Amino acid sequence: MISIGALLVMFVVGTVLPINLGILAFVATFAVGTASLGLTEDEIFEGFPAKLFVTIVGVTYLFSVARRNGTIDWLVAAGVRLVRGKVELIPWVLFLVAALLTAFGTFTPAAVAILAPIGMNFAYRYKLNPLVVGMMVISGGHAGAFSPLAVSGALVLGLVDETDLQVSAVALFSASFVINLVLSILTYALLAKRPAPLIEGAAEAADDEDVAVSGRPDWRQWLTLASLVALVVGALGFHLEIGFLALAAGALLALVDMKRQEKAVDGVSWSTLLLVAGMMTYIAMLEKAGIIEKISEHAADLGAPLIVALLLCFTVAITSAFASSTAILTAIIPIAVPLLLSSHLSAAGLIAALAVSTTIVDTSPFSTNGALVLSNARGVDTRRFYRQVIGYTGGIVVLGPVVAWGALVLPWA
Repeated sequence: MISIGALLVMFVVGTVLPINLGILAFVATFAVGTASLGLTEDEIFEGFPAKLFVTIVGVTYLFSVARRNGTIDWLVAAGVRLVRGKVELIPWVLFLVAALLTAFGTFTPAAVAILAPIGMNFAYRYKLNPLVVGMMVISGGHAGAFSPLAVSGALVLGLVDETDLQVSAVALFSASFVINLVLSILTYALLAKRPAPLIEGAAEAADDEDVAVSGRPDWRQWLTLASLVALVVGALGFHLEIGFLALAAGALLALVDMKRQEKAVDGVSWSTLLLVAGMMTYIAMLEKAGIIEKISEHAADLGAPLIVALLLCFTVAITSAFASSTAILTAIIPIAVPLLLSSHLSAAGLIAALAVSTTIVDTSPFSTNGALVLSNARGVDTRRFYRQVIGYTGGIVVLGPVVAWGALVLPWA
């Protein structure tokens, strides 16, 4: 109970106070592991996720290099160019660009940080509903977030690889993409025509730089695009390690553009690395001590596996609306593994449902993505827009887990 209590305290403190949850997890791993569970330091360090560490460093470093040489800006501009004369397509272009960015390794909050200001300015300039634009940017980011090249996809697949289960990378990616696409279709159909909560008399024009379109890619950007294609081919076609491929590609691009890439390493998502490494080390300690197995046994005693799966989906959705999705995923998947091994539930179905339920609620203004949309909205009544975002997120928290469970778990049980 001490180890579970420490986990709950970590989530609360990490959510309320501005301290990285990974730091708390490392401290708790050492304190609980040695004082309460009787583990040695060597046994504790065995749980450090070295492979995943390299993967996240690699893909975020490559993304940082691509951002600094203008490739990411060119991709965004190329997508924006498609909406000239077709204003109604703006949310869909942003959805697809966000999905493309995250599918190729951009961490979802980073993709939203790039596109939210652009989307909110477009919404203001062309009188689109900012709620629709902002939520579709977030959904697009999550649509691509579980590709094997993405941080979240690598995290989930890495967790599963350490078990006796098998989950197809294509199935995980497809499930997230389809559900987020359906959510965006419903969002657009139901809300696109509704009036935005504009401030009366607001008439500020969008900045020209937000809608500017660059020309043809230069040789550095062509080389970056070729590197991204090679990364996909090497990882998916030849099953080479994604992290090392991304580091090699990033190093090559940095060598041919040393002045611009001198500080590319600053773009590595160190806060995410700290969070994931700390949480996975803590969870590994709980597994070694048999805590995860005991929790799963108690969960199984609650009723039929299908009902337990639904409860897990609701639990992660509610928690993730206020806490880190990455941390929730890291904690919940090991708990679900014994349930899958002792039942006829589909491993791919439940893992995908948990992944979707955890991330789909990141529209919350208490999450990084939702906060980015809220803070970049222009010309709106902030209080009314905040209430709209809260209401939208509440609907997803209620319906999202049911849809994920009904579409991904129930049919294959």
